[in-house]
Amino acid sequence: MPTDVKRLAGELESDDEAVRTAAAEALCHLAEEASPAAVPLVRATGDESEEVREWAVGALEELGPPDPSSVPALAALLLRPEGDIGNWAAILLGRLEGDAASATAALAGALASGLPPATREMAAWALGQIGPAASAAIAPLKAVTADPDPRVARFAREAIEKIQG
Repeated sequence: MPTDVKRLAGELESDDEAVRTAAAEALCHLAEEASPAAVPLVRATGDESEEVREWAVGALEELGPPDPSSVPALAALLLRPEGDIGNWAAILLGRLEGDAASATAALAGALASGLPPATREMAAWALGQIGPAASAAIAPLKAVTADPDPRVARFAREAIEKIQG
């Protein structure tokens, strides 16, 4: 991880809101170069400060797929209820496509959890992005096709189609 990105990622954990805000803003301006800070940025989407959350989301929107080594950490964040943590963890796992196959069980677990619909939608989407390597998630996805939230159900149906080819 480049020194500046590593320092900024560490500053996202500061007790000082101004330091966290400045770090998130700086990472946002780095665009794809901030990719090594993907996991700390995901955690920052649950920050108590709205400004930190907004800059973190802005930074995440500019990132491509994170490094595949981040899969275990992102999978561990899926069930975090604070802010958009689970949602962004699922999005980044989906961006990794087949490289995130080891997160299939965690993503399937997020479908059946009491998480917000947006997170469950993104978990289904991510499973579809993983494709055939996520075939173990077909049963949980089928269960979600009857979800009362029509978007969750639609994302589940689309994921099944992608997984089954």
